[in-house]
Amino acid sequence: MWHKLLIKRVLYLFVFIIVGIQGVTAQQLPQYTQYVFNNYLLNPAVTGIENYTDVKMGYRSQWTGLDGAPVTSYLSINAPIGQNFIEGDAMGSVEAGGINPSSRMYTQYYQAAEPHHGIGFSVVSDKAGPITQTNIDASYAYHLGLAPRLNLAVGVSAGINHISLNTSEITLATPLDPAITNGNNSQWKPDVGIGAWLYSSDYYVGLSVQQILPENLYFSTSNTAVDVSKTVPHVFFTAGTKLYISDDITLLPSFLVKEIKPVPITYDINAKFSFQDKFWLGGAYRHGDSFGILAGFNLSSFINVGYSYDITTSALNTVSNGTHELVIGLLLNNRYKVTCPQHSF
Repeated sequence: MWHKLLIKRVLYLFVFIIVGIQGVTAQQLPQYTQYVFNNYLLNPAVTGIENYTDVKMGYRSQWTGLDGAPVTSYLSINAPIGQNFIEGDAMGSVEAGGINPSSRMYTQYYQAAEPHHGIGFSVVSDKAGPITQTNIDASYAYHLGLAPRLNLAVGVSAGINHISLNTSEITLATPLDPAITNGNNSQWKPDVGIGAWLYSSDYYVGLSVQQILPENLYFSTSNTAVDVSKTVPHVFFTAGTKLYISDDITLLPSFLVKEIKPVPITYDINAKFSFQDKFWLGGAYRHGDSFGILAGFNLSSFINVGYSYDITTSALNTVSNGTHELVIGLLLNNRYKVTCPQHSF
């Protein structure tokens, strides 16, 4: 028990270093293993990419077994606007209805999406130790066909970020610590992000920047250096492709590179096997942090579900039981009754 208590205190100390020292100022956004199941969380340009209203609900418990470890939950919803796209683009072309989007035949029939708009909304809550961060954002994207088989989408998100500090969860050596005493422990800040998404039937490339506006954070009433921290931009670059193993099995490798200064650049590598449009299995690697296993099932034209389990490889593996992440998706207004995404994967 003593070592878990020690790790808990070290985790709290780390969180305070992040939010309490000028220069080491990154207010980290949540990380996800199943971002490939919902790239909308990382890039607003994905807004309205599918021919239905895409609803996702997610829950992530990181480093289970460790008190104060991060817990993230979210709700996201995005939908297309544009009759030509909504009424005539279920699978790239009307004639291609019913074809597995991970198949070679789908690629042969694929056509660039009709120009259309997308709108979306998301709420993300992330709690780590005594600090809780809630992001509430709306998004907009415009999708344009650059070539007969190539699309480009650009998007923007804007909203508010609420950061709160629960001082009742903190035990200090000095009861009147100037860093938090009589401080502003509940703050609202503006939040802005932008992104671009280039996609075809068998590949995609995305670039986005979240938390563009650097914002000072004060957890006390004074403005001394020890009290000041800043949010910093988060840059995400991702890409993926389809490799056809057989008529029924497709390999979908992808990667994600993250730049969050002053932290060194990090990356994720993912690969999943898609079995028709029924289910998929895969694995993930996060540099210096974890290995993961993933699975997803397209249960019907109304609901799908994804689950992942991360095995911690960092020093925390002595006290962590790994990370669980569950995502449930709903396909609303699904006029063509598709069972999996057609323009994203």
